[in-house]
Amino acid sequence: MAQINEHTESIGDQLVFWRSAPADGAPTLYLHGVPTSSDDWVAFLSRTGGLAPDLPGFGRSGKRGDGDFTMEGYAAFVESFLGHLGVDRVKLVVHDWGAVGLLWAMRFPERVERLVALNCVTFLPGSRWHRVARAWRTRGLGELVMGATTRFGLRRSIPRAIADGAWAHFDVGTQRAILRLYRSSDETKMEAAGRGLGQIAAPGLVLWGDRDPYLPARFGDGLAAALGDAQVEHLPAAGHWPWHEHPEVVERVVAFLNE
Repeated sequence: MAQINEHTESIGDQLVFWRSAPADGAPTLYLHGVPTSSDDWVAFLSRTGGLAPDLPGFGRSGKRGDGDFTMEGYAAFVESFLGHLGVDRVKLVVHDWGAVGLLWAMRFPERVERLVALNCVTFLPGSRWHRVARAWRTRGLGELVMGATTRFGLRRSIPRAIADGAWAHFDVGTQRAILRLYRSSDETKMEAAGRGLGQIAAPGLVLWGDRDPYLPARFGDGLAAALGDAQVEHLPAAGHWPWHEHPEVVERVVAFLNE
């Protein structure tokens, strides 16, 4: 198992926390979603090495009030982060809103060696936000929902271990980042952003927990079809964090990245 190191440095105008572990060849870049952090990737990092940042607004990274918490802003952060570390090519693993990595990959497809997508935002036609996201996108209501969120409320909607980890960093800064991200991401804009998915020609694996209450299983098939060279595997008994219910998912991802 690789030793995992922790770092905190200023990148541009933002304080960024990330984890790293030694890797052979191109490092794997792990990008988490809402409302979590690089905590999601510890089991993966110890097996593959690589890099796992807390995205701005989440976890232990900075949460500036004037931060660019939009999908374009996060895609730009990916480029700034890799530039700061002097990394040119990566293997890319994304979950949930970590799919901003796909936006980056559409700009720089030659820099992606392999791609794994786990129950992520897909930028496909026909997307419609789930009920909680629609509440977040509504001004006033979103603030009320955020303010009323408790640790026990999180536990009712996401696995307990993940909820407890997320709750430790679920402060006003993270709540603000979530609201801005969702409010800047309407379905039409996201569909337009995804029109270049086919340019990502790296071998891809789409792993989808079919019991996901937020992202229906059909989007796993749609994403695999939209990408240039990807296969899809469904996990009928898994939910939004498929590796949480099925630890063997970690081994499947590791095997694919090492092929």
